[in-house]
Amino acid sequence: MQTDIDPRSLIGRKAFDREGTKIGTVDEVYLDDATGVPEWAAVRTGLFSRDAFVPLEPSEFVKDALRVPFDRALIKDAPDFGVGRHLSPEQELQLYRHYGLDSPPEETAPDRDFGRLAGQDE
Repeated sequence: MQTDIDPRSLIGRKAFDREGTKIGTVDEVYLDDATGVPEWAAVRTGLFSRDAFVPLEPSEFVKDALRVPFDRALIKDAPDFGVGRHLSPEQELQLYRHYGLDSPPEETAPDRDFGRLAGQDE
């Protein structure tokens, strides 16, 4: 994802899958506690459904929307950890595996913890 984008500006933006189908709205952004780098977004997938975690890398911020390079079905089937608390290193690894992404380097993985970036109105 573009590093010059303020992660708070993602909150409330629409998110689309790789085919351009709307998957929902960015509810929260999760930062790596060690680096402060935005790593994950929680996307509200519907009015009565849950938030799905999506990786911000390799996603892109295009025309005021988040473009996630995965199919909608894969995103909706992502592990559900709930929102509003930290992602543990184990949960993060489950998400990496779910999306078929390389996990973070071993020397940093045990110390990584992902805290949420609260919405702009909190």
